[in-house]
Amino acid sequence: MNIGFLGFGEVASTLSGGLLAGGIEVLTCVNGRSQRTVDMARSFDVKLCETFTELAESSDILLSTVVPAEAVNVAREVGRNFKGLYVDLNNISPSKVNEVSHHIDNGEITDAAIMGSIKNGLDTPIIASGPSAEIFAELNNYGMNIEVVGSQLGQASALKMLRSTYTKGVAALLFESFYVAYQMGVDEPLWRYLASTEGPNFKESSISRLKSSLANARRRAQEMDQVSEFLSEYEDPMVTRAVAEFLDLLPDKMEVISEKPSDYRDIFRKIDNNRF
Repeated sequence: MNIGFLGFGEVASTLSGGLLAGGIEVLTCVNGRSQRTVDMARSFDVKLCETFTELAESSDILLSTVVPAEAVNVAREVGRNFKGLYVDLNNISPSKVNEVSHHIDNGEITDAAIMGSIKNGLDTPIIASGPSAEIFAELNNYGMNIEVVGSQLGQASALKMLRSTYTKGVAALLFESFYVAYQMGVDEPLWRYLASTEGPNFKESSISRLKSSLANARRRAQEMDQVSEFLSEYEDPMVTRAVAEFLDLLPDKMEVISEKPSDYRDIFRKIDNNRF
């Protein structure tokens, strides 16, 4: 089996390592990419195709792992020459997935979404949906962790976005509530009382969310804009819009905080001049 990757960043390189170890031939095309991407692909012993057409014609399964803004463009570029299974693994809305599907003329398509840290390699949970999702799930035989969540194209992408609605919304509330608690000196009692209802790991997981949200604020704000656009098809997403605005106001550079703050107060001390 040959698996091709459109884009060769962190997701593609991480999955490639496990798939190659399982005896699958992995291909990609790095034309027009940075030297860093080229060097990384070569370091993984991935077969480099000269063109995207060659990549499409040589792959049984194509995984699209590009930035969301390029998802439709790459599908348009390879769709006519591809006859296998096209898997859109980008963080895009169901409507974008449908737009992608219009460019896959002769192949099949499924949408998929990563639901955990890709640093876990092939063990990373991935959900998939669409009429051909079961074909993609056959890669579980090679060590992947794919769950089919529906037979309709777009269901996996929707589930990913709905999960983001909750997790990023909770993170925004944590910032607002604990920043004030920190200023007033009642943060420790607040942790204790919330943990009594939210569970013993509440403080640890919440601090992790605070750090992660601050480090990736701008990207997550853009993601929430996409989520808001998706939700607006069903309701007026007032809370989601507010979360996007909130995240956009947070500092967006890792150097604002140390990589491993001594405690959550260190986060607030270092952003004290960036009131929310």
